[in-house]
Amino acid sequence: MLRVVHYINQFFGQIGGEEKADTPPLVKEGPVGPGLALQQAFGDKAKVVATVICGDSYFNEHVDEALDQILGMIEKYQPDIFVAGPAFFAGRYGIACATVCKAVQDKLGIPVVTGMYPENPGVDLCKKDVYIIQTGDSAAQMRDAAGKMAKLALKLANKEEIGSPEEENYIPRGIRVNYFANERGSKRAVDMLVKKLKGEPFTTELPMPEFDRVPPAPAVKDISKALVALVTSGGIVPKGNPDHIESSSASKFGKYDLEGIMELSAETHQTAHGGYDPVYANEDPNRVLPVDVMRELEKEGKIGKLHRYYYATVGNGTPVAKAKQYGQAIAKELKDAGVQAVILTST
Repeated sequence: MLRVVHYINQFFGQIGGEEKADTPPLVKEGPVGPGLALQQAFGDKAKVVATVICGDSYFNEHVDEALDQILGMIEKYQPDIFVAGPAFFAGRYGIACATVCKAVQDKLGIPVVTGMYPENPGVDLCKKDVYIIQTGDSAAQMRDAAGKMAKLALKLANKEEIGSPEEENYIPRGIRVNYFANERGSKRAVDMLVKKLKGEPFTTELPMPEFDRVPPAPAVKDISKALVALVTSGGIVPKGNPDHIESSSASKFGKYDLEGIMELSAETHQTAHGGYDPVYANEDPNRVLPVDVMRELEKEGKIGKLHRYYYATVGNGTPVAKAKQYGQAIAKELKDAGVQAVILTST
């Protein structure tokens, strides 16, 4: 029987929620939480001998240290297969699964499988190197995801031929393989064109990347009379990060008062961002959120007025769908407040 080690986060490891996200790596014998569904899917062909659990925040804030500990725990059990997740749409969890899977595969030479929603930021970190079963965006699809992960894991462990993404349910890796088609290319192309003209479904053989295009808003007619707001994905927050915005894969945004504040300082504000060196931003937060310059422009009459509130989140690892959700919510509040222009700063 094949030996399996399973990696999960603190939530699925039944330790706790966000309040336990700083839990360092630990190992438990046998399957835990979703590992039970995984074991059921393996049947008598493989056994989950151990479960490694680590808090999402701890892993993302101590990557090298956590990775060394986790690899040591995995190696101890000498598994034939390593499975991580599934992480669904959880960004920090997905990044951890991707990082651990790649390290296990590269350093321990063990076949690995994970599972994620296509927009999870962990996908782009490892899809060219690791097989990622495509899942839904929530744990409601756990049993289905576990079954597909187990099936692919067994094929990898037994060195069986792996089929196409459509056949095996994994996210396309961007790898092209030669094969013999039953019909020549010109006929296949014409057949696709005819289906497209008829409005019938078809699958292209050369999928193109999709880019989100947003039409620009009309220019502000008179900026000297406009109410202007500041919004940032650079993570500038009041000292102490009162809303606990995550340093990566932010699950929220914050709204903060600028009433009476002429400029930001190291004593009053900081960055929560984990994707760039915070030293210079913490030294002078105006470098990311230019409150000082906006006050000067306000005083000189170059803008009408700086909006009383600014909005902040962290762009590092945040899924596109989440970013859209935050943007729409912030935009609605700004429109309701009569804001006519926004300066959006990043890192």
